Amino acid sequence: MRSMRRMTAPLVNWLAGQLFHLPVLKGSRRRHRIAMYLYRQAAESGSRAALSTYGHLLHFRGEDVSSRVQGGIYLERAAEQGDARAQYQMGRIYEQGFEHYFRPDAVKALRYYRMSAEQRHPLAVKRMIEVYEEGVLGAAIDTARADCWRKRQQPLPDVVRT
Repeated sequence: MRSMRRMTAPLVNWLAGQLFHLPVLKGSRRRHRIAMYLYRQAAESGSRAALSTYGHLLHFRGEDVSSRVQGGIYLERAAEQGDARAQYQMGRIYEQGFEHYFRPDAVKALRYYRMSAEQRHPLAVKRMIEVYEEGVLGAAIDTARADCWRKRQQPLPDVVRT
């Protein structure tokens, strides 16, 4: 039974995403609850994408502190599975700290930023450059390392607002 849930988790995650972004019934609380339920099922089955998406939704749009902490836990699981977006967010969470569960920890923040930057996440690469230019997060100023990260930097996409 458990292996069946693990195998269907990507499909459940896809279905949740389709439901979540469906233009019909926009703003429907019922549709939102069903989509969140599906994301949670896929995340609990170990889907990295679902862990990341569900974690982001809970952490940044959660209704209360416990939901936001739970979102951070899901993000951390996704980050440990190699999700670059989740790794970057965990770097930010550990850099700033969040409530009682995620205390500020420069070592963990730097570790997550580095893991994300190695996958060329643009904001993580930018943060690694800042880390070595400014000597923050317990790292010494090192222009050679900053230049190394700068070579990996890709231009950030322009955001067009309409």
